[in-house]
Amino acid sequence: MNQELPDVARHQVSNIRTPLEWVGMSGIDIPLSLSEPEGSAPLHASVEAQVNLPDVTVKGIHMSRIYRMLDGLSQQDSVTPVDLKAVLEQMVISHSDCGTDSARLVIEFKMLARRSALSTPGLAGWKAYPVKIEAVLQQGVLQLSAAVQVEYSSTCPCSAALARQLIASHFREHFSGEQLTTEVVSDWLETHATYATPHSQRSVASVQVSLGANEGGFGLMPLIDRTEQALATAVQTAVKRADEQAFALLNGQNLMYVEDAARRIQEALSEGYQGVEVSVRHLESLHPHDAVAYTKGF
Repeated sequence: MNQELPDVARHQVSNIRTPLEWVGMSGIDIPLSLSEPEGSAPLHASVEAQVNLPDVTVKGIHMSRIYRMLDGLSQQDSVTPVDLKAVLEQMVISHSDCGTDSARLVIEFKMLARRSALSTPGLAGWKAYPVKIEAVLQQGVLQLSAAVQVEYSSTCPCSAALARQLIASHFREHFSGEQLTTEVVSDWLETHATYATPHSQRSVASVQVSLGANEGGFGLMPLIDRTEQALATAVQTAVKRADEQAFALLNGQNLMYVEDAARRIQEALSEGYQGVEVSVRHLESLHPHDAVAYTKGF
């Protein structure tokens, strides 16, 4: 039992002399508490962790060392960008015998937030937001980004205009030459205003921003909130009829092409954020294909 166990990665040399950009693990499940303004609750995270392998003679890296570092990270009360940089530095140091000078972490999870109904007092529900944090340390320089995904409703401006035209035409045909009162028009609208309806669909906005290496938190919920506020039609959780009516009103007042949605988000994040990338997708109800828009910069 005291016999030394074989270590192939250490004692054998690779027959193919090729450097590798990233080597490591993916799909590592850990609990993680991230530093956020509203507190840090444990999250179920899936992590990728890798280092580069520039030494062409080294057969394999030390994956168990990386795993133990991630286990240590999972036991911290509140993880900050500074903590991620420290782990990446440890990953590089622990692989000095491999010539390693770069390390990478990708952390994915869903952040739960409790959202109030639009109109009904005391009514609320939970919504999950997919999040991806990527941290790369290259020659001692940290590049850190956070990406969030927000679902919203989009009503087509063209479809709305076409529907209004049909309703107006139907109205003129119905009341040709008649003298009308407000009450008569109101009664007609309650029955016939949906003679034609515009198409709308669930839509998805993916937003990525750069983060500072020395910040005390990741600012995920403020980023989600600002994106939802820009769109104005975020999908709801618990709803009663009054909330559904309020949602219909928001959709009618915020008609959006995919281009409109991307520009709204871009403008909303133009102050206070760097390295912004916006990708929006409208899961069309008119077509079997989707409408998409993407913008990067500022």
